[in-house]
Amino acid sequence: MKRLVLALIGLLCCAFVSSNADASQTKVKVAFATWVGYGPLYIAQEKGFFDKYGLDVELMIIDDESQYAAAMASGNIDALGNVLDREVIHYAKGTPEVVLFAMDESAGGDGIIATAEIKTLADLKGKNIGLDKSSTSYFFFLTALAKAGLPEETVTIHEMGASDAGAAFVAGRLDAAVSWEPWLSKAAERKGGHVLVSSKDFPRTIVDVFVMRRDYADKHPEAATGMTKAWFDAIAWYKQNPDEGNAIMARHLGEKPADIADMASGVSFFDRDGNLAFFDKSTDNNIYEVAARAGKFWKTKGILKKDLDVDGLITDQYIKAAAR
Repeated sequence: MKRLVLALIGLLCCAFVSSNADASQTKVKVAFATWVGYGPLYIAQEKGFFDKYGLDVELMIIDDESQYAAAMASGNIDALGNVLDREVIHYAKGTPEVVLFAMDESAGGDGIIATAEIKTLADLKGKNIGLDKSSTSYFFFLTALAKAGLPEETVTIHEMGASDAGAAFVAGRLDAAVSWEPWLSKAAERKGGHVLVSSKDFPRTIVDVFVMRRDYADKHPEAATGMTKAWFDAIAWYKQNPDEGNAIMARHLGEKPADIADMASGVSFFDRDGNLAFFDKSTDNNIYEVAARAGKFWKTKGILKKDLDVDGLITDQYIKAAAR
């Protein structure tokens, strides 16, 4: 009987310790769309980097921007992985958020595909273009048009999803389309189809960032710093274990490892040092300048009503804390 009592006491103590260990973890709800640039978050989860920093992270995929923007604004999620120029809009419209760190930059994974007779951006004049105005494709496309000196009114835009635009182009229903992989590679399926320009030609235009609700970050600074540290660890691990990393991301994103590898080849991930450099205001094309450019751009389009408060949206405190 004495042994039984001692055993029961031992079990109760273990349960108590386990319960306290779970309770000590900070819960974080994170959303993002289906995109390889956010995939290392799954590496952080599977390799225990979230646990390492005392975080209980729930990762969820929400592909519809209106849904994840509403979830962030209402507080139904705590953090979000998204494109910087879209978060400029969300922040300007009242979502109380802060950028913690940069995740990745499209370096060839997005682009404009066009017919054989369209050889330069200037040749887009008068053409039918398919793109998604509610995504960063619109920002990328208008940035490209501005470089060519073409006003938006000189082309005819057909609004549709990026994948639909790619498919419509290959099927011969459009002169050009703004899309991403695998449609850039599939452009050649149409005779004369080719990639006119890609995000590799426009560095620091399509940048993904990790944002957290400001009130949540203020209440749980350990979560903000912990998520940043976990990202740094995940990218460092991925660089050393690309095949296993691709397999992890493929499993969660519903893709084949080979396809993930292809997608990742058009992406440049921001590691610890990359973030420190990108958040350094003394460097050219830093994150503050990129956000300010996006804010100015969307203001000219009437989406923003006043100048962007860049320092209100972005802070380097968490990457600096995580880098120590």
